[in-house]
Amino acid sequence: MTYFLRRLITIVPVLFIAWTLVFLVLQVIPGDPVNLMLAGRPASEEVRANERKRLGLDRPVLERYVLFLANAAQGDLGESYRTRQPVGTMILEQAGPTLRLALGGLIVGVVVGIVLGILAGMRPNTWIDTTCMMLALAGVSLPSFWIGMLLIYVFGMTLGWAPIVGGGFAALILPSITVGLYIAGGFARLVRSSIIEALNQDYIRTARAKGLGPAKVVLKHALRNAMIPPVTLLGVQIAVLIGGAVVTENVFARPGLGTMLVQAVLSKDLPLVQALVVYTTAAYVIINVAIDMLYGLIDPRIAAGRGA
Repeated sequence: MTYFLRRLITIVPVLFIAWTLVFLVLQVIPGDPVNLMLAGRPASEEVRANERKRLGLDRPVLERYVLFLANAAQGDLGESYRTRQPVGTMILEQAGPTLRLALGGLIVGVVVGIVLGILAGMRPNTWIDTTCMMLALAGVSLPSFWIGMLLIYVFGMTLGWAPIVGGGFAALILPSITVGLYIAGGFARLVRSSIIEALNQDYIRTARAKGLGPAKVVLKHALRNAMIPPVTLLGVQIAVLIGGAVVTENVFARPGLGTMLVQAVLSKDLPLVQALVVYTTAAYVIINVAIDMLYGLIDPRIAAGRGA
């Protein structure tokens, strides 16, 4: 519990730095938010001044910065310049499609990565190992937009096995594969190296001496001890899920936070951009803390070391 509290405390400076950077970057982006809101409609200087005052843009930068941090800590990040709606409500409406896509990509990436990694690790330096690692390398190397368009053409248009657009489960298959293949590539390579290292340990030789079959040795003994490095990579690649969703959502014409972020940046909708970054960084940091705590469940020796 003490270790968990220490890890939670470390979240505060990380979020402070991230939120400060996003505020500063958005201040130097050229363009007047009031002009963007008016979208070319004529307005007098008095109207423009009143709108800047309503938005708080007439205040000094330091005052706006302190107000931004105070509101962010309370979860209140204001209204969108473009739609006049609370940004929290707008994000909540678009979070569902992105979370479903991220979850689908995570499932595809973990399952495919573990299967390829185990097959390659059980037969190192063979044609099976070479084939699995070539597939993993292809998943890491190929751009997400190219994979998405290829899947649309082959499985959506030519074969008709899965719908290209829509909001149901079937329409989530191709986007999830597109996002998950990148994760699967890195995950498979780490699982392979961890499996090879684990299979050379004394406890594995003992398990084999007791007459356990190869599958039981790998799945019950080697895999659990080999999962620490892949799980660490998974925590880092959670950001890839969000980043990959930006491209994938546009390729498959799906709604979500990625599409919303692109539109908000182009229109310089500062409150919406700030809110998206605030919530994304907070979720990313918290998830990585949760994965850090997961180490203790995978390997009880880590939990014992933390308690000491």
